[in-house]
Amino acid sequence: MRVPEGVLPVERRSQRAAKRLAVADGAPRVKVEEIQRSRVLAAAAVVIDELGYEQSSVAGITARARVSRRTFYELFGNREECLVALLEDAVERVEEELAAAGLGGLVWRERVRGGLWVILSFLEREPVLARICVVQALHGGPRALERRERILERLAAVLDEGRLEGTRAGECTLVTAEGLVGGALGVVYARLRGGDRRPLTGLLDELMGMIALQYLGPRAARREQQRPMPAPPRETPHPRWGVGAQAERDPLEEVPMRLTYRTARVLQCIAELGGRGSGPSNRMVAEHAGITDPGQISKLLRRLEGLGLTVNTGGERLSGEPKAWKLTSLGGEVAQRISAIASDRKEAS
Repeated sequence: MRVPEGVLPVERRSQRAAKRLAVADGAPRVKVEEIQRSRVLAAAAVVIDELGYEQSSVAGITARARVSRRTFYELFGNREECLVALLEDAVERVEEELAAAGLGGLVWRERVRGGLWVILSFLEREPVLARICVVQALHGGPRALERRERILERLAAVLDEGRLEGTRAGECTLVTAEGLVGGALGVVYARLRGGDRRPLTGLLDELMGMIALQYLGPRAARREQQRPMPAPPRETPHPRWGVGAQAERDPLEEVPMRLTYRTARVLQCIAELGGRGSGPSNRMVAEHAGITDPGQISKLLRRLEGLGLTVNTGGERLSGEPKAWKLTSLGGEVAQRISAIASDRKEAS
């Protein structure tokens, strides 16, 4: 039965999520959920960027991610929740890069300049996310707009600290900071909306001049406009999903299948047992994966072999010798992807 957008109550989604996450960290069921979430977010980013948020749909996102509508609604209540998750993931990545930049002990002007440089560098490096956060988020619903407003409020609060250090503090109010944030965002919006290919980092000096003028006066503004560009910020690794020019290839894109708990567990077992002799047999894989039906494990292993994820290096069907399973190079990449996502989730918890 088709599930209309937003029909699944929050309580039921929370219960399902709690039940899944009750499994210990690192368990394949959790890995599958994280992989499915990353695939849905990556697909949503591309679909929203190509069609615009208003023209995008859950059907288009699930088709591109190659997951079912049921899987989507187990992860997100509706399309807007997916957009909010994209915004939150982008903010998290920027915050990680800001933390790595070590701006905490600097004076206000240097903190603002360094933070602005990190943000512009991120938006330049991730153009798809940049267009979603700056342009498409404006077309979202109340939750997306509220999340966007909270981000702008945090940026304005940082600029408002200039009233404590600036020579023109008495002339500025919180509205000054809000206006500067809005003005800077408007410049970036115009670049992204119009398809301007000039580097966003090239805006640093002009935007800093605009900020310094309000809090520090004309001379400080001119100095900011003439300063050399800083070194590129260190990019924080983010293996959960990627949609920008720097995103790594996802081996799951080459596998025409939906990843399930059982599939992930079998691949993991073969990877773990593969170093023990010529490779595990059907019985060894079944015992390690907790599958009691010999017919099920045989069928699943044949399917994985047909997908190019595993290869039998042992006996054939009629020889009487046990099979010996190994992962192919693609199968190994998929298994590593599963482990990397599980490790990333464990580190973040």
